[in-house]
Amino acid sequence: MRTILGFVIGALGGFFGGLVGLGGGVVMVPLMTGVARLTQHKAHGTSLLAIVFTAAAGAATYYYHGAADWIVAVLLAVTAIMTARVGALYAHSLPERKLKKAFGYFLMFISASLLVKGLLPATGHEPAFWVRALIFLATGAATGFLSGMLGVGGGTVMIPPMVILAGMPQHLAQGTSLLAMVPVSVTGAWTHHRLGNVQPDLALGLIVGALAGGYFGGTAANLLPDIYLKVMFAAVMVYTAWRYIRV
Repeated sequence: MRTILGFVIGALGGFFGGLVGLGGGVVMVPLMTGVARLTQHKAHGTSLLAIVFTAAAGAATYYYHGAADWIVAVLLAVTAIMTARVGALYAHSLPERKLKKAFGYFLMFISASLLVKGLLPATGHEPAFWVRALIFLATGAATGFLSGMLGVGGGTVMIPPMVILAGMPQHLAQGTSLLAMVPVSVTGAWTHHRLGNVQPDLALGLIVGALAGGYFGGTAANLLPDIYLKVMFAAVMVYTAWRYIRV
């Protein structure tokens, strides 16, 4: 029964993750705490384990459609891998209530950022390569810490600066963020596993569901205009943030 429940949660998270360039954690974490009754800490760790596979499935689909830049993904991942373990250890030290509120405020901040800046018409301007490289390295460092801490895939942190500061198209930023999050989520998930924050009886179904959902979500994303993806991205952040801040 838990495996089936995990499959449903994983499928929903994987589809949404592939659709809007997320690892799926913003969907899976609330469902695991609300429906599967996991603690916040275990939901974060189990989510990161599934995100390894969700990100891989989504990234493969985006890459097939030419919407993933592996050079940028490497720049993002280099610093993110270093900070993912630190974030996981910090999350383990926090009381559950504080961890929930941190998750909610984080999502609300990202929502506001997208609604204010992410929906503006693209300028088409790209900074010099070294400036973009610094943006990607800094973004990766922040993403790794928050991914390890909050059990999210990282698209919520990566995509806004990639689009707004580095001038990347929305589809390309989404595919690249998924590609970068594969090694980062491995690091975070392994750290959470060693801390006892992974739920084995839910994980298998979660992974299988995430793989299926990630494929179909990534395919559907290539059929939708950028503006729709941005609106959906912001809308789910607001809803999830409200759920966590009110605890």
